[in-house]
Amino acid sequence: MDHPLLPIADSRAGRVAGLCLSFGLLLALGGCSGKLDNQSILQERSQAHPGELFQSDVDRMATLAMRNNLASLYRLMHKLYLRNPREWRKSGAPDLATAERRIQQAIEHSQNLPELGGRRDIAALGYALGPDFHGDRVGAYIYALGSMLVTAHGGRTEFYLTDSFNAEFIHNAARNIEKAAWMLRNRTDALGRPLLLSDEISAQGQNLSYAVEFGKMTARLDLLTHMLEERYRRIGVNYAQGLLFMNLLPVQ
Repeated sequence: MDHPLLPIADSRAGRVAGLCLSFGLLLALGGCSGKLDNQSILQERSQAHPGELFQSDVDRMATLAMRNNLASLYRLMHKLYLRNPREWRKSGAPDLATAERRIQQAIEHSQNLPELGGRRDIAALGYALGPDFHGDRVGAYIYALGSMLVTAHGGRTEFYLTDSFNAEFIHNAARNIEKAAWMLRNRTDALGRPLLLSDEISAQGQNLSYAVEFGKMTARLDLLTHMLEERYRRIGVNYAQGLLFMNLLPVQ
């Protein structure tokens, strides 16, 4: 029996927007669009840029975690396409690389996939691995996870001092990643065949590399959740310490 996916956004609030303290100054310094570019996601290390002056330690960690989580998703997509080549051909793309770029662009630019009928996030995930979907399951599955990650982080992939996080939504995203991995392993068609081939344990050997990438994403999200909770807790502790140990200054 499938476990229900958890909500990862507040429908009343929408995306949390921030302009990184001073819009004009940041534009002069190189700006902060709130969106990582594809090249920085695919690279192991990103170049330093002036916008980092406007990031706290947690903002920087959240940005790096998002970059690495999207990179993990793209590795999963590539591996799934290699094991399930019929799927990328359903997209109408002329080759594998074009099919991958299509999904990456849709995630990074908050675009809809026509075959998902406007579905995103957890709604898209259930549909992509459901009996009524007949399109590119790999692309739809990865898109659903990518859009869920972005939504859980307030619609952004880069974070600055004026941005806020909801630790509960990021925690929910981690649990949804775990459930998505379970769905990938266990969803089958009417004949009992896996909808998508992924991890394999057989007489020929073992391939658990998919589980490894899912585990990395979950660990990053959980660590960020704990850091956010600790940061907000420390605000109160630091204030109390200030009152307790504050030395009064002489006035004469």
